[in-house]
Amino acid sequence: MDNIVDSLNSAYQEFVGAAAHVLETKESSAAQKTAATDAALENFKQKWELFRVACDQAEEFVESIKQRIGSECLVDEATGYMAGKSGQHSTGLPPIGAVRLEQMSKAVRWLVIELQHGSGNAGGAAAHAHPSAPFDARFPEDAAQ
Repeated sequence: MDNIVDSLNSAYQEFVGAAAHVLETKESSAAQKTAATDAALENFKQKWELFRVACDQAEEFVESIKQRIGSECLVDEATGYMAGKSGQHSTGLPPIGAVRLEQMSKAVRWLVIELQHGSGNAGGAAAHAHPSAPFDARFPEDAAQ
């Protein structure tokens, strides 16, 4: 995370420096278009693009952290981890073991993959989940499928 912050800060500083250089060059040339102002503008465009790339990378990082936190919260809620903490509200659903949650997650991923590949057999796919994510007959919600 420090690398991303440092990269973003560096790109911002270079962008601001390039903007200041454009203004200085334009002022020294009495607002006339010269080779120096063109070079300063070109440098400004490059620094702008680098700053945009750094912003995009930072945004991707933030989104990945949001997803990871969301996944961890989902696992905590599903496994009942949060129910014991004060101030936390339970959903009233019985906790699910982490292994069971992973099995269900894999089954959902395989269904999504099958749908994306156009199998068109979503109903049959639920009954025949991928072998790496078998349904456990001990759970009533699986027996209904």
